[in-house]
Amino acid sequence: MTDILESPVASALDDDSPLARLFAMVDDEYAEDEQRDDAEIAAAHHVYNAYGATIGLALDGENWDGKIALRDNRLEASAVAWLEGGLWLHHTLAISEADGARDVLTLIAPCACGRGYVDFQLEGEEDLLQVLADLRRTAGRVAHQHDEDCASVPDPHAPTTK
Repeated sequence: MTDILESPVASALDDDSPLARLFAMVDDEYAEDEQRDDAEIAAAHHVYNAYGATIGLALDGENWDGKIALRDNRLEASAVAWLEGGLWLHHTLAISEADGARDVLTLIAPCACGRGYVDFQLEGEEDLLQVLADLRRTAGRVAHQHDEDCASVPDPHAPTTK
């Protein structure tokens, strides 16, 4: 009976076994490089098709920097593009059983108070143009009326004051 409770995978697999051959096909370094490349391609493809008259004219495939998936945090592979002035774009795929995969493009801008960032999930070029029109008036900073009104995500690199 104790044989049944033992782990079905031995610590050392026979090199000719089907499982050993399948494991040999998986290379962590290659998988990470592939994730980065796929994320960059997906971002460039989405921007070219959905934002062709705006971001598609300002950025090309080389502007995107792919990031690997973080499975422990349940984050898919993504890509970011630096726009200067503290603003950048973040692209990822939102994957669910119900909806499949859909592109998610977010514009991230610094808060006017200098303590953090605010993100804008973009739904299309009209949405982007409206956000840019608002940000243009404040030199690329997200304005708020009072310091208490700040709803930004804290800047992890900002000095702490206590």
